[in-house]
Amino acid sequence: MSTHHSPLRVAMVGTRGVPAHYGGFETAIEEIGSRLVERGVDVTVYCRPHDDERPPRHLGMKLVHLPALRLKAGETLSHTALSAMHMLRGPKFDAAFLFNAANAPFLPLLRRSATGVAVHVDGLEWKRSKWGGKGRSYYRWAEQASVRGADALIADAAGIASYYRSEFDADTRLLVYGAPEKGNLATDKLGAAGLVPDGFHLVVARFEPENHVEQILEGYRNSKAQLPLAVVGSAPYAAAYTERIKTLAAGDKRIRLMGGVWDQELLSQLYTHARSYLHGHSVGGTNPSLLRSMGSGTAVLAYDVVFNREVLGPDAGRYFDGAAQLTGLIEELDLDKGLARAMGAAARERAQAAYRWDDVAEGYLRLAKDLAGGSSTRNARARRNPDSRWKVHGPERPATLRGAMPESAPAFAHPPTASEPRPAADAAQTRTR
Repeated sequence: MSTHHSPLRVAMVGTRGVPAHYGGFETAIEEIGSRLVERGVDVTVYCRPHDDERPPRHLGMKLVHLPALRLKAGETLSHTALSAMHMLRGPKFDAAFLFNAANAPFLPLLRRSATGVAVHVDGLEWKRSKWGGKGRSYYRWAEQASVRGADALIADAAGIASYYRSEFDADTRLLVYGAPEKGNLATDKLGAAGLVPDGFHLVVARFEPENHVEQILEGYRNSKAQLPLAVVGSAPYAAAYTERIKTLAAGDKRIRLMGGVWDQELLSQLYTHARSYLHGHSVGGTNPSLLRSMGSGTAVLAYDVVFNREVLGPDAGRYFDGAAQLTGLIEELDLDKGLARAMGAAARERAQAAYRWDDVAEGYLRLAKDLAGGSSTRNARARRNPDSRWKVHGPERPATLRGAMPESAPAFAHPPTASEPRPAADAAQTRTR
């Protein structure tokens, strides 16, 4: 007599949801969730409404649309609170994936709604200058609350795994992001944007100091580059920084501010057909924009922090730590199309070997099954290391962060999966801003 097994029921909570219009979390949910559905998992995604879109399903995932307060500090928390309460109304989930450690206050509710809850802790959010003292203290508290309340922690980079090991002696699952398998060969939308294939450099970033858009613009302005610089991004809660970006751009006709680009087809064409992609992010873990450029086969110039070196490795990109150094790198690629193509090919090869969405989805599936089976690393007594060298008001950029990857956290050909050993990088070598 055959036994019927109900499909694994998984919830994904704490983001803007899908279809993916905005950031890395949303893209990850779209890519991972759709693959889990293909593997027979019942996936529910909690979404914030985007314009007038309220689709009940997307790529096989069930969607629940709930409102959110449009406030800098309240949008994510208000939506997650409503999501957690909504989850209590239905059958219990086998596993819930909560994105962003800031949502830690809702872990008790979520643990009543799911057999096991994993928190994707994201990057070192408290290091972002947009947060004042109270905001930074909250994020520091939320990290500890995640260790105490979650059944598993997900880190998307070895540097983040190292941080939680050093700070809380906490285990993490190292589950990275994937890269697109190939670039977009179409060019029809570039013309409408006033650009031509292989005829521009590209920046895609929110306008925040930690993403170094201002430094990138300064480096480009000081260069003799002939190709224009397309700048994609905005910052709804950083008016002063945005004004500085606009001022820099206004002084150079080569710089083209495109604002936020929600058209994914256009964005894909921009990544694929840029001469180079300039990546200034410094406080996250594995960055989806960086992976997207690599998968598109575009030459990468990246800000020199351990997270970016972990993704690119020693040979798939070049690094800068200031505007002056970037100037020369831009000029070199502006003049040498062959070099740009060779760098892009190396970046794509690394992305295809090490950052595959199928592998990432398998890691999430294994974790979901573990959570459904009662596995938990939760430590209700966890405390931050009193001897921590990660200080809220410490040095902005420790010297140990520059240069090559730490020997204890090497770049790897294939990121460790949930069942493989975690890197144990020394925290002093993986600090970032």
